[in-house]
Amino acid sequence: MTAPATPVVTTAKTPVATGLFTDEARVKRCAWCQATPLYRNYHDNEWGFPVADERRLFEKICLEGFQAGLSWLTILNKRENFRAGFANFEAEQLARFDDADLKRLMGDAGIVRHAGKIASTINNAKRVIELRAEFGSLGAYAWRLEPDAASRPKRMTLETLRAATTSPASIVLSKDLKKRGWSFVGPTTLYAFMQAMGLVNDHIHGCVSRGKALDARATFVPPSVGS
Repeated sequence: MTAPATPVVTTAKTPVATGLFTDEARVKRCAWCQATPLYRNYHDNEWGFPVADERRLFEKICLEGFQAGLSWLTILNKRENFRAGFANFEAEQLARFDDADLKRLMGDAGIVRHAGKIASTINNAKRVIELRAEFGSLGAYAWRLEPDAASRPKRMTLETLRAATTSPASIVLSKDLKKRGWSFVGPTTLYAFMQAMGLVNDHIHGCVSRGKALDARATFVPPSVGS
């Protein structure tokens, strides 16, 4: 998601200098999740927390592609509709979608009706199956490129977050996936994917979820190539 990289600071409860807001219980969170309870739940329990599950990872990369040019909240509000329309992002089922499915999805007002992005998702389902044959899983492929802790910002601030739209790893991922026939996987989309799946922890210092995400990563065992 690109929303965290460019938080919108609109209220007195969200100091520009910190990029945090304080909720009714005096809990501090990243400002970008302030809009709705659904957004807060996503921030508190998903964004930045490590993921290995194949279906969830594929869903994340597909939805980040749909998000391009839109707000992440728009996609999040439609996520259940996307799951229903795209076979819950089970790659084997999705790879069998045909022109009739494309037409059906273009008529589904519950999702983002963009022919190119829909066709891309079906194509990428075929490509992820190919990628598994080489690496074992999408997770093993992606987690190989987890940045070394020393290369990460010592302190995640609002300014640092705003500047974090791509990274060396997201550029490598983007170039390699495109060579493999994937589409809608630019470096900005791939960095948003890295943020969402916990390959990086971009919660601002002072956010209640930053430490929780770090704790989750400390006990997480990344999938290995061939496993």
